[in-house]
Amino acid sequence: MREAEHREAEYGGPSRAPEHVSDTAAVVLDDEGVVVACSGTAATLLGCVPGQPCAALRTLLPHGGGHDTEDPATPPDHVSYEVVRLGERAAGGTAAEVRWLVLITPAESAAEASARDAERRRTGLSRAAAASIGTSLDVTDMAEALVNLLVPDFADLATVDIAEAVLVGDEPAHLDASGDVRLRRTASAQSPAISAEELLAVGEALPPVGDSAVMRPLLEGRPVLVSDVPALRERLDVDPERLRLFVPNGVHSSVAVPLFARGLVLGCVTVWRGQLPSAFGEEDTALLRDVVSRAALGVDNARRYTREHRSAVALQRSLLPRSSLEFTAAETVGIYQPAGRGMGVGGDWFDVIPLPSLRVGFVVGDVVGHGLDATAAMARLRTAVRALADLDLDPGELLTHLDDLVLGLSGEGTSAESRSETAVLGATCLYAVYDPVGRTCSAATAGHPPPALLTPGEDPAFVGMAPGPPLGVGEVPFEVAEFDVRPGSMLAFFTNGLVAGRGGDIEEGMERLRSALAGADPARSLGELGQSLFDGVLPQDPADDVALLLARTHALSSDRVAAWELEADLSLVSRARELVVGQLAAWELDDLGFVTELVASELVTNAIRYTAGPVGLRLIRDRVLVCEVTDSSSTQPRLRRARETDEGGRGLFLVAQLTDRWGSRFTSTGKTIWTEQAIDGPATAHPLITADF
Repeated sequence: MREAEHREAEYGGPSRAPEHVSDTAAVVLDDEGVVVACSGTAATLLGCVPGQPCAALRTLLPHGGGHDTEDPATPPDHVSYEVVRLGERAAGGTAAEVRWLVLITPAESAAEASARDAERRRTGLSRAAAASIGTSLDVTDMAEALVNLLVPDFADLATVDIAEAVLVGDEPAHLDASGDVRLRRTASAQSPAISAEELLAVGEALPPVGDSAVMRPLLEGRPVLVSDVPALRERLDVDPERLRLFVPNGVHSSVAVPLFARGLVLGCVTVWRGQLPSAFGEEDTALLRDVVSRAALGVDNARRYTREHRSAVALQRSLLPRSSLEFTAAETVGIYQPAGRGMGVGGDWFDVIPLPSLRVGFVVGDVVGHGLDATAAMARLRTAVRALADLDLDPGELLTHLDDLVLGLSGEGTSAESRSETAVLGATCLYAVYDPVGRTCSAATAGHPPPALLTPGEDPAFVGMAPGPPLGVGEVPFEVAEFDVRPGSMLAFFTNGLVAGRGGDIEEGMERLRSALAGADPARSLGELGQSLFDGVLPQDPADDVALLLARTHALSSDRVAAWELEADLSLVSRARELVVGQLAAWELDDLGFVTELVASELVTNAIRYTAGPVGLRLIRDRVLVCEVTDSSSTQPRLRRARETDEGGRGLFLVAQLTDRWGSRFTSTGKTIWTEQAIDGPATAHPLITADF
């Protein structure tokens, strides 16, 4: 066996197809070397005849075709052979037969083989670049994919330097001189035999390079081919100590191609050869320019995505409350994480809203979609929730108003006359209110998962709630769930991205969350607990963004609350004043006695005069003093300015002027009017109070 022995050591093994099928002759032999079939080219070239032994090819078979010959023929030297075992078959009960396929191709010269191999590499590189470049929306990932594509088949060393503005999503400036270039080494790859220890490391900024004939083409978007690297060292106007950061040792040629898109230089790709014997030529430069042009478009797309993602993240985080908040009712920690796989920022959000009478509202919601549109839609919903919460609505009523708003926004977005980019096309929301005085929580959900409640000394459980429809359905009431919350309990509000993996069951995710809460150490801070829940529950590479809000509840002790119930008798107004003054004296808040006495007198008088049934009076002491009057009427009080001739109508106006805040909220039995006065700090002078008052 001659050349065939070098091409395929085992006859029955795999074999690659010839490069030029049209120049290939084919002969099928049996195990004895007899021709079973042959192509016309083989008959002309070797004189093969079907049914006759082919002496020129028998020596290529194992054991020389099974027969010794006195004068064995030798295959021609100007051709190469490929021998493939076709397999065995048995017909008519005879012994198994073996067939051999011999492919004969004209032998190549060394130059032809080298040229063909170079062309094959170029074609493979071009195809690989088309398949792999542009698949990522991350500039760094794309740069790393590019250098790994070029090394080691095309170059011994490859580097990618990206403009610093591009790395943060900004558009680079138009450059007039090479000294204006601000690049940062983003990716690098090298063959093991290349020494590049002194080269600029990945992540470091490139020092400015003076303007020169070598750098000028790069600024204009044209490649630079250097076939003599030692000459390049002399042409670059760079200090020798800094030159070693740019030019590696032991290389003989180089090509630099700018990442050029829309008339802007986004960066530069530089390749070097030292171990590969052939120097870069014009064909290599043209190929690299084609590959880099593809990469430039991908980098520009990634840059634009980075800018949009950065804007969306900034908008999202500016709309969310601080990650850690502390109120009288609860301390909270919120965590937000964008989605993986380039999905980016979405419409998940959480909020913590301080409410009158030391209560606090918890909100968590999810808008369908990702990007700026979802973030803008989330901003509209969050603003609406805060406005509705300021009206002190119960959770069910708040979600009903929010549902009407989403219906209106969705109709606005799908209108034929004006299509809104930020219309809310789908959203879920959960709103809960915790009262530290009554130690109760009321909540309603619009298509959102219920919160988990971890009570000290008990196993965590999800709050039983009637699952209302998502926002935007309309005409369906939202039921309110009320439950007791012991002091020191922890509430976990979350979006479905935390418990729903790619194609996973949300029930399995909620069970993971319940197990993680069961193993939580109550002594740890909420921040540590939140991160622990993320690590233990969040799916790998989440398909959706995630919001998590943890709240550790507190309760107000009974010695900081005083409550009375008065019959609907105007003669008891003086009794109400006595109760207020006495309680403030017990709390050592005598400075607030006069104003609070007046406020309680006005509110109790109005409640008795205009409503039926008993009147409730309550004082709550914390960082503010809260005074509440509850009656059975559902009429909303209205502030107005009385005319000079009016005998009444000034009571509520005085209340508003003398207190820091006031308002009212509806209850299941009527309404409550509340006021707040600051306790800490110097007393506030009230110009309306005179000696004749």
